[in-house]
Amino acid sequence: MPRAIQTAIWSRQAQWMLAQSRRRFGPMFSLEIAYEGTWVVVSDPEVVKQVFTGDPKVFHAGDGNDILRPLLGEHSLLTLDEAAHMSQRKLLLPPFHGRRMEGYAATMREIAAREIESWPTGAPYRLRPRMQAMTLEIILETVFGVHGGARLGELRGALRSFLDLLTHPWMLVPMLTIGPDRIRLYPPFRRRVDRVAALIVGEIAERRAAADLEERDDVLSLLVAARHEDGSPMSDAEIHDELLTLLVAGHETTATALSWAVERLVRHPDKLARLRTEIEAGEEAYLTATIQETLRVRPVIVGVLRRLTEAVELGGYELPAGVTVVPSIHLVHRDPTIYPEPDRFRPERFLETPPGTYTWIPFGGGVRRCLGAAFAQQEMAIVLCELLARRTIRPADPAAERPFRRAITETPRRNAEVVLT
Repeated sequence: MPRAIQTAIWSRQAQWMLAQSRRRFGPMFSLEIAYEGTWVVVSDPEVVKQVFTGDPKVFHAGDGNDILRPLLGEHSLLTLDEAAHMSQRKLLLPPFHGRRMEGYAATMREIAAREIESWPTGAPYRLRPRMQAMTLEIILETVFGVHGGARLGELRGALRSFLDLLTHPWMLVPMLTIGPDRIRLYPPFRRRVDRVAALIVGEIAERRAAADLEERDDVLSLLVAARHEDGSPMSDAEIHDELLTLLVAGHETTATALSWAVERLVRHPDKLARLRTEIEAGEEAYLTATIQETLRVRPVIVGVLRRLTEAVELGGYELPAGVTVVPSIHLVHRDPTIYPEPDRFRPERFLETPPGTYTWIPFGGGVRRCLGAAFAQQEMAIVLCELLARRTIRPADPAAERPFRRAITETPRRNAEVVLT
């Protein structure tokens, strides 16, 4: 098909397009997407392993994420490659390990309990917008370290407006029409980005002047206190870009994954009942398996990108420099040779066999694996526990919700509509 038609289908029906292409052409095929050049989509776990373990100097994820550069900046972990990427990654690692994560758990639990108690009962209610509100509140407190007052309200409003634009179903239209390099010419985009940037710069300045900086454990404070290997602090631009990265990468994705978890559970009452029973008994294995199965059967994004800086042989093909290799999360997770009955929601499969490094890839893999993977899974576990402890849930409509593409994420079409009691 012409590039324009491929792009149009991709922007609205990516999962369908991937499934149809694999059915026709096998586990490796190419697509032509506007402003992206040639994509070579792969779904064989051995080829996925070759991509994730390949030389980072050859497999450039930052270049593959060029479409995100106008959104996140030049210093974002997602848009950097090689030494610059590893330098920033080391600075961002400490907040997402060890006792820091334990501290965040208490905040997550408090926010989840407060939010769930505000939800109405007895009538159809769409959970996804509220999951978005909850995950944004968690990011405001754990990442930005803002806990109340006028500043919190102003920052919340600006970030909500910015995120709503990025997740609008038609956001890809201007991006693919005028290209990522010129998206700042799009007035709604420019206004929101500039407003968020001004507020974030103000937060950074406030934090640099804080007398109790060393005592704070939010991510912004840790980044202000962090030092590069040469002893220099992170610049305002670096901190701004990483905060935006954590916001965009950690907000919509987790909210969508939580929405899918509830949507799948209410349509499988036996799974929901078992999960509730095991949570009440203080068991965690089935909760973990439920999260893993949700991320398998309903991954939030369909693939990850690596742009080749030199020719590489993959899957028996010689791929030239400049091609973008796309390990497809959606296709790997729906491979019946890896997951029997791949369309079934069956958390028990992960009690029987733990997730494979190259067969369960909702967070990518290799040196580019999502830094916030443990944070996101901990957040999902806490929210699900709080929800099942406080409410019973049933679907508002017995029919399953189909995936609906919002920019680059795959969300429940009716926003996880349920009835709570």
